[in-house]
Amino acid sequence: MWQIFVRFFTLGLISFGGPAAHIGYFRQTFVSQLNWLDDKRYGNIVALSQFLPGPGSSQVGFAIGYHMGGIAGAVAAFIGFTLPSFLLLYLMAVTSSIWLDHSLFQGAIHGLKLLAVVVVADAVMGMFRQFCQKPAARAIMVFSTVLLLLFSGIVAQIALIGLSAVLGYMFLVHPESDTKPEQDAGIRWGYLLSFGILLVGGSVIAGNGSLAGLFGQFFQAGSLVFGGGHVVLPLLESTVGSEMAPDRFLAGYALAQAVPGPMFTLATFLGAEVWLSNPFMGALVATLAIFLPGFLLMLAFIKSWHALSQRPRVAGVVAGINAGVVGLLLSALYSPVFVSGVLNAADMALVVAGFGILKLMRVHIVLLVAGFAAAGMLMTLV
Repeated sequence: MWQIFVRFFTLGLISFGGPAAHIGYFRQTFVSQLNWLDDKRYGNIVALSQFLPGPGSSQVGFAIGYHMGGIAGAVAAFIGFTLPSFLLLYLMAVTSSIWLDHSLFQGAIHGLKLLAVVVVADAVMGMFRQFCQKPAARAIMVFSTVLLLLFSGIVAQIALIGLSAVLGYMFLVHPESDTKPEQDAGIRWGYLLSFGILLVGGSVIAGNGSLAGLFGQFFQAGSLVFGGGHVVLPLLESTVGSEMAPDRFLAGYALAQAVPGPMFTLATFLGAEVWLSNPFMGALVATLAIFLPGFLLMLAFIKSWHALSQRPRVAGVVAGINAGVVGLLLSALYSPVFVSGVLNAADMALVVAGFGILKLMRVHIVLLVAGFAAAGMLMTLV
């Protein structure tokens, strides 16, 4: 459990760039470096996370922890990956944020955004080799990339995942395997029932001025967000945006993008802002509430999903989804990762150099983080 916590805590300290970059960090660490699981199992987890509401990349990390250590491992992974951004956003909510405007800090953040370009590009290459070997899979990947570059937004992403699943069912059916399939443990109805009860109950008491009402507001938001990341913004604005000054809400959104880790920890900042009588309790309740729906659903379906994914027709669906996810990552590599990070030729030169160092020298990700942060700060001094 300690090893799981430390690994995810380390990633929580350095995982800038949003869900697409997180998937790249997870794959590089747990598939390529540690061999905690293989590409097939990792691809199945990523595919399942696309179907469920909630924080997609955090659900992937939660599932990896579950794969290694059951419920305790899943909790250790969640706490480790979320704790750095939770602490940072809580401190930013209760203290002055004037120092955030310091040029060196902004330079370090810019350098880490450039590192996100390198990590996502590496993830796209690795997942393309793994999941786009057949011509049909490559066609789905190209189609997905074009679609998402032309039509951004959560509706396009959901439509893409559904269409990729249909195309995979039609054109990527796997032949019967000689290997013994996993035993189908079925849907865990207890977790699914818990999700339903909390969603209905939370919706009833949401916004009633109590901590339970605060929990209900954020649980409802976490239950309705497909795609994670920035998609949570409009939902939270409609639920708690009226309870604080607009500039504070937008400041929290900006800070959530500036810190590493999951975007859903915006709830940490907002919870502390809303529950002024005890900011830490408000931050804690809001954070747990917004992550809990996705984790309950992941626990409800993960066992049956791994068994189902080995059936030929279902395996074709998974293959189609995986190819679509590669297209999603490739489109995310351009926007928002590339366009928000690479602003000039010097930035592009650093990205190319970093990618070459990563592929040719296999430098540890921590060293790359330190190097890119330092390079970003140096750029502000030149």
